[in-house]
Amino acid sequence: MAKWTTADIPDQTGRTAVITGANTGLGFEMAAALAAKGAHVVLAVRNLDKGKAAADRIISMAPNATVALQQLDLGSLAGIRAAAAEIKSAYPRIDLLINNAGVMYTSKQTTSDGFELQFGTNHLGHFALTGLLLDALLPVPDSRVVTVSSIGHRIRAGIHFDDLNLEHDYDRVAAYGQSKLSNILFTYELQRRLAAAGESTIAVAAHPGNSATELGRHLSAVAEVVAMRLLSQSAAMGALPTLRAATDPETAGGQYYGPRGLGGGRGYPALASSSKQSHDPELARRLWEVSEELTGVTYSID
Repeated sequence: MAKWTTADIPDQTGRTAVITGANTGLGFEMAAALAAKGAHVVLAVRNLDKGKAAADRIISMAPNATVALQQLDLGSLAGIRAAAAEIKSAYPRIDLLINNAGVMYTSKQTTSDGFELQFGTNHLGHFALTGLLLDALLPVPDSRVVTVSSIGHRIRAGIHFDDLNLEHDYDRVAAYGQSKLSNILFTYELQRRLAAAGESTIAVAAHPGNSATELGRHLSAVAEVVAMRLLSQSAAMGALPTLRAATDPETAGGQYYGPRGLGGGRGYPALASSSKQSHDPELARRLWEVSEELTGVTYSID
């Protein structure tokens, strides 16, 4: 398809979609597009005031939209467990989980559980949330887990099993790369396990290319202008690969979508290729096991 857009999203009436980080940027665009197509969208956000503003904005754009708020702090395992319990109580059947929220290039910080902030939020938080919600996804035919990665999974990226929190040599670019590589390894391993269990639920990954969002707030002023403005596309365009992964009837488990332009930085969504590392099943299996140990979350399909 030459130019896949939100006009190509099939009718979403009757579907429930949970989107993390849905109050701003890419997540907001995803939520607005799905709500406009009839989905009941749950905005899983850390700040409820900002979430309420986002919900009001979506309804102003699509008066018939149905949206709900759910507080979620991906930097707290206790908070994730509480949020997952509330979501499953309200929505025992979930059609779509979009793991979108994230942080990028932060200074050396930790989550409330002591994990390096980018690895803890971007990967471990979503690993835990997905595992806790999986029982609500499995009974739904063709349900999907879509996890948002980044071009950054190729940049100074590796899984540092001897120092996952990068306590001894912190580098914010390497930390981001590790977290985004983890997102793709997680997706591919989740898909392998779902397929082995004979489930119809699929796991898919996507990346937004270079998109103008608040993720650049931890860059220097000059770098933020260059990377997030001069070289970027809009958040609405950046959301398209994830929306296609989430809704295209032709999407298959284990696929990876991104902008089709040069280097994957800009353009309409198409199938993309991820790094050689991301396709290493042994690396993915080891990361899965470590993630289970660190979060205390095990998956029902295992």
